[in-house]
Amino acid sequence: MTRSSTVVEERKLVVHSRARAADEVITLDLRDPDGAELPSWTPGAHLDLVLAGDLVRQYSLCGDPADRTTWRIAVLREPGGRGGSAFVHDELHPGATILVRGPRNHFPLHPAPRYLFIAGGIGITPILPMVAAAEAAGAEWRLAYGGRSRASMAFARDLGDDDRVTVWPQDERGLLDLDALLAEAAPGTLVYCCGPAPLLAAVEERCPPDVLHLERFTPKDAGPPLLSGPFEVELAGSGRTLTVPPGRSILDVVEEAGVPVLSSCREGTCGTCETGVLAGAVDHRDSLLNAEERAANDVMFICVSRAAGPKLVLDL
Repeated sequence: MTRSSTVVEERKLVVHSRARAADEVITLDLRDPDGAELPSWTPGAHLDLVLAGDLVRQYSLCGDPADRTTWRIAVLREPGGRGGSAFVHDELHPGATILVRGPRNHFPLHPAPRYLFIAGGIGITPILPMVAAAEAAGAEWRLAYGGRSRASMAFARDLGDDDRVTVWPQDERGLLDLDALLAEAAPGTLVYCCGPAPLLAAVEERCPPDVLHLERFTPKDAGPPLLSGPFEVELAGSGRTLTVPPGRSILDVVEEAGVPVLSSCREGTCGTCETGVLAGAVDHRDSLLNAEERAANDVMFICVSRAAGPKLVLDL
């Protein structure tokens, strides 16, 4: 596994500056209040922002990994959301402090001679540092960036001067021409895509899974669980064995037993509850692991994934 550890650092940061990036999109530059250097990160990484009480949201880092003084995120206000983006837009102004966990990376950029980046809307945020990294590595790359309109597309003005970038506002050009984009991709091209669920589904239909890397904002439908009945979970740290009934998650049962586990989204998209698997077969139901990582059967996300057999032994 190349994924991040479940041990996640937590720190209080201050909002150093705030800017408008597009209609209903702002950027926040976060810094250590004492001016200390921040931990390093790699393209594709994100932060957990602890906004209020148990309200935790994930935002991709979209700045320069070489800048150890500042972490930059961009946040779209979502009127139909659950309150996270509204809190950021309404409450986080320069001088405000915010509790931050991370960074963690479940969407890493793998070495390749060439890349095709496909972004939809605010999905441009993890792609920006990937493009910069591909350029620095001397790789060939192309970016197709779609959105509702130019005014809604963060960073579109900055990207538009490069002939390797196609800015594709839907109100001017319709939906991204994925068939043409993918047909033009040369052998050895890795495809990285982030954006709304319909875009990801359309790319998945057209792209071989061995070259495709996705980051999801919403969970993918995992279908019914492999087991309809209960199963046991042994916690290796204490030797305790718990029973997980149908309709309840491992995370719920473990927390109820008084075992603290860091978690956030509870829908298999953020990766916060990543847990090592020591024995037993997993019914992976997350939206993070690829086929190879699922086959390794060495980690799971206990907010949604379950057992594929009678018992799991977890590194808890």
